Amino acid sequence: MNYLDLDKTEAYKTLRALGSKAKAFDFASLLTAERVKNSAVQMSEGLTYAWATKPVDDPILAALQALADEQELIEKYKSILNGETMNPGENRKVLHHLLRGQLGKPVIHDGKDLGAFYRQELERFAGFAGDVHSGKLRGTGGKPFSTAVQIGIGGSDLGPRALYLALENWAEAEGRRKLRAEFISNVDPDDASRVAASAPLGETLFILVSKSGTTQETLANELFIKDKLVKAGLEPSKHIVAVTSETSPLAHNPAYLDSFYIDDFIGGRYSSTSGVGGVILSLAFGPETFKDLLAGAHEADKQALEPKIVKNAALLDALIGVWERNVLGYPYTAILPYSQALSRFPAHLQQLDMESNGKRVNRNGQPVSYSTGPVVFGEPGTNGQHSFYQLLHQGTDVVPLQFIGFAESQRGDDVTVDASTSQTKLKANLAAQIVAFAKGKADANRNKEFLGGRPSSLIYGKRLTPKALGALLAHFENKVMFQGLVWNLNSFDQEGVQLGKVLTKKALSGNSGDPALDAYCALLGV
Repeated sequence: MNYLDLDKTEAYKTLRALGSKAKAFDFASLLTAERVKNSAVQMSEGLTYAWATKPVDDPILAALQALADEQELIEKYKSILNGETMNPGENRKVLHHLLRGQLGKPVIHDGKDLGAFYRQELERFAGFAGDVHSGKLRGTGGKPFSTAVQIGIGGSDLGPRALYLALENWAEAEGRRKLRAEFISNVDPDDASRVAASAPLGETLFILVSKSGTTQETLANELFIKDKLVKAGLEPSKHIVAVTSETSPLAHNPAYLDSFYIDDFIGGRYSSTSGVGGVILSLAFGPETFKDLLAGAHEADKQALEPKIVKNAALLDALIGVWERNVLGYPYTAILPYSQALSRFPAHLQQLDMESNGKRVNRNGQPVSYSTGPVVFGEPGTNGQHSFYQLLHQGTDVVPLQFIGFAESQRGDDVTVDASTSQTKLKANLAAQIVAFAKGKADANRNKEFLGGRPSSLIYGKRLTPKALGALLAHFENKVMFQGLVWNLNSFDQEGVQLGKVLTKKALSGNSGDPALDAYCALLGV
């Protein structure tokens, strides 16, 4: 396979030549009912990706298909699935897809079948969750566990927290709720203190998540919680489990009730479908709920193998994003779920996208001469409408938008006011915003004029279930993967987080050797 920078491809030259045409798209006349109906791709688990208000037509789609073919995106995806070394910066495989099921050949490393290893760990923490739910495992005082608290940061927090919140209402409605869950991430002691104060410590199981076993913030919060447990007369080893790698200091450690394992081939921001997300979700909602999420993700991973972009939602989404970033010059994208359940999903996607593709050198360490990952932000609708939508509608920058919506609420608890339910009002707001952004509104008063031409996509389905959530998660993971491959990046390391960690250790030493750093430490009372 060839690994080419984007600007070395023939397809990119074609796309740049088509750029001026796309900027002249007039959605006020082009956005017909027929275009809305025909500009859609069926995803797995009942979801649909709709792109009618994206500035693309048949010639542009053909050029994007040519780019996918020239960059051998499906072949490179298959290399990931087959366990080839696709993280050259750390000389590692990239195996988060294997957590959900095998799509390539068996992946063997040092004589170990890693697919079998992941399945074994899934069954281990599923069994552990069952023992907690049955009361076989209890806290120090003999009380059954009622609460689970995850201690982790970055990928050990954002994804699992987003998925927990996404399924909380669904689980209540379906009678799947088992334990209440909380999360501690920030090293700020107010975070751990708030959770410790509200959790019934004698009935609380803490999940310590750190692949390396050395994450500073996570270990600081572990000691904070252990201190609280000891002061409450509880034995920490009966209230804490670890999710880590088998080579970390947390592994096979009698200080924990149990330990569950991942490996270096599972990146933090891609780890929600491992024990990092699986332990807390299995405890909160039952192992079958987590397995349903995995099944939904696996189906989306399978669909992402389709070479035709108009039949592959993740690939099409990725390529349109490249078109907007590198040809139209849009540096941002907003994730706008019209579902309160997805309130923290934009935060997870922010890390997923910006940590993966926020790179200025290619996979060989050579600087690239084009833009790479966009700035990602978002909030759920309709809250965002009363916040930053003003800039999205009438600001000087065009921001591509990614909407998510569902026909039904998760709980089905609603009321009719002014001849419509709240869920109907939510959906009407979503439809209105898509058209308003695309078409705009002419007005002699410039302050009331909307230029339109704000591109958006929509992922929609019937109801947010575990399988649909798994498919949605995998869609964005695969979109980010494909974009990184187009840009010839290593989307699976994160050197950008390391420098601050190194300087923090120097700052805590009391004499960093850097006068500016020491001055800021003195200013802040370090």
